[in-house]
Amino acid sequence: MDITPIDILLKKFEDQTLTNEESMQLRKLLEENPDSVEAGIFKRSLLHQHSDVELSNINWDDTLAAILNVDKPAVKPASRIKVWKLWTAAAAAIVVGLFGFYQYSVNKTLQRNIFAADIEPGKNKAFLKLANGKIISLNDATNGQIANEAGISISKTKDGQLIYNVQQGDRQSDENRTNTISTPNGGQWQVRLPDGTMVWLNASSSLTYPLAFSGKKSRKVELSGEAYFEVAKNVSHPFVVKTNKQEITVLGTHFNVANYADETLSRTTLLEGSVEVRLNNALESHTLQPGDQAEITANLIHIKKVDTDEAIAWKNGYFMFNNEKQENILRKIARWYDVEIVYADAKAKDITYYGTVSRFDNVSKVLHKFQETGEVRFEIDGKKVIVYKR
Repeated sequence: MDITPIDILLKKFEDQTLTNEESMQLRKLLEENPDSVEAGIFKRSLLHQHSDVELSNINWDDTLAAILNVDKPAVKPASRIKVWKLWTAAAAAIVVGLFGFYQYSVNKTLQRNIFAADIEPGKNKAFLKLANGKIISLNDATNGQIANEAGISISKTKDGQLIYNVQQGDRQSDENRTNTISTPNGGQWQVRLPDGTMVWLNASSSLTYPLAFSGKKSRKVELSGEAYFEVAKNVSHPFVVKTNKQEITVLGTHFNVANYADETLSRTTLLEGSVEVRLNNALESHTLQPGDQAEITANLIHIKKVDTDEAIAWKNGYFMFNNEKQENILRKIARWYDVEIVYADAKAKDITYYGTVSRFDNVSKVLHKFQETGEVRFEIDGKKVIVYKR
């Protein structure tokens, strides 16, 4: 009979001679290849099933807890327990530990959810539409200068930035020239505008802006989707962000705007400085202070204090949820991983979560975090994520 690494680790587990490193190896095998581990466990139970070998005074719950890091209620150790029975109990406890349950019945079948497919996270991906109508795929373009319009040099950097530089003595005045940078689902990009303002675009977003701000009363740009702005200060020329619901006017500040068409609310969150938020075609306006968030519907502005880290978590490379409904969370997942969300059970939409998850893990790892609550499970079918209520 071939001896596998799993067999060796399980034998040491049986003999209580696992080192800390070996315990971690077994834990990893349990997470990555549970079927093989279970097969090894039951193979050992069969080896001992007709054996007279017995072990005395072994607290198997403590041993399993040490390996699986699962807190389990203390039980009274048996004085003499046959090895095959212990292995059967070990198999049960391992399944229990993996899925966060603390009770196990041999009459109940536990179905493990293993993803047959996986999806990589989004990356730097965007398209630039020039004033002449030409469209450039930025992720395919070579680094360095990619265009020159109206005396403005447009360059791409290796770290996913688009930079506009005014070439001295060569700038042509044309107030109607605009560029548009757009990110698809699964894309993000950074752009430094001609006035020095930095903009981070989230997935499924677009920003339209003039090639030159000089000669204008304000530096107006148009946004769809989500972006974080660090505005270059210019007292005589306010910076204005226009969406389909609002206008945000600033002099120099840091703020985030989330204005997706598939969201019921538009949110403007201020991190530094001050901004004025005004509804389109309405007299109502509010001035935000750092830490304020303006929630905007078609005809109402609601101001509240928020954790600004949550608002810009996407820019810093992670998802952050604070009592947020799964339906809202999975819309973000859909945009970043470019997947379709399908609910097999509509009740799963209302489950809420707290926590932080990296945006740069494959989607299966993110979904596993939600599954650990025991309330939902997922299946991945191509570019489709199916959501089930447990």
